[in-house]
Amino acid sequence: MDNFARLLLRLILVPVGYLAAVMAGSAVILIGEWRIGTLFEATQPDAAALGFVIAIVASATVLVVLLSLMWLVAAVGILFSEAFAVRSWMFHAANGVVSAWIGSQLFAPADGTPAVASDPFYVVAAGLAAGLAYWLVAGSTAGFFKPILRSPAERAGRLPPPPPQPELPPPAA
Repeated sequence: MDNFARLLLRLILVPVGYLAAVMAGSAVILIGEWRIGTLFEATQPDAAALGFVIAIVASATVLVVLLSLMWLVAAVGILFSEAFAVRSWMFHAANGVVSAWIGSQLFAPADGTPAVASDPFYVVAAGLAAGLAYWLVAGSTAGFFKPILRSPAERAGRLPPPPPQPELPPPAA
């Protein structure tokens, strides 16, 4: 029953971790490269409201584009980490960077229009943020066969003997 519960936990945590990764990468692209915060710096109230609407539409567009395209590339690293229980934050950060870089090269428009993120600095930064966000949510407990919180002796029902307690001297009168 413990293995079944762990499988269900992995089936929930991996997509939630991927969603967190895409949201972190989108935030880096929107705030860093697109400088979406400058849309709110308007002297007229109508311009600030229009900037807010543009920011919401742009955020939703980037999120949908990254959700639909980046899973193809990131799934290779995620499946590797789940199969071999790789829980290193460096692996997941590197997987995010490599996935963002390959995804930006594979899915760049051929007609010369700019991609979602065209500056290599922000592609790497978005991948790093995405990899770390995935590690925080799902990567730190990756793998089906490694225990999350229990030692192998605890899972087998054998607990190690308690450590010896030091004897205290009798109280002085």
